[in-house]
Amino acid sequence: RAPGLQAAPTGRLATVAEDASVRQAVLLLLTTSPGERVMRPDYGCNLRSLLFSPNDDTTAGLAIHYVRQALQRWEPRIDVIAVDASADPDNPSRLDIMLDYRVRATGWTERLTIPVDLTTDAP
Repeated sequence: RAPGLQAAPTGRLATVAEDASVRQAVLLLLTTSPGERVMRPDYGCNLRSLLFSPNDDTTAGLAIHYVRQALQRWEPRIDVIAVDASADPDNPSRLDIMLDYRVRATGWTERLTIPVDLTTDAP
């Protein structure tokens, strides 16, 4: 499915449902910085605070902490199975965060890899 707004066959806006909705919410949470949402200034994950940090074990540990903290606070529909982070061997400025989670309502499990570029302010 292509990203962005799309029309459903009925002519209404297409929406995602169930597990795909949870996946979308997790990705949105992790790519939103606290302060970006006017009505929810605390919503988001502090990953952008790692900008220009060295791509080392300390930065990876902070990324893991920030991801766990955000998910625990803002996404009660999931159980975090595992979070890990490591430098991308092919790109020294990129930190890859690996997240395994289970949707509580359905038992569905998902593995996401979230790349974080430590040299630019882009998710």
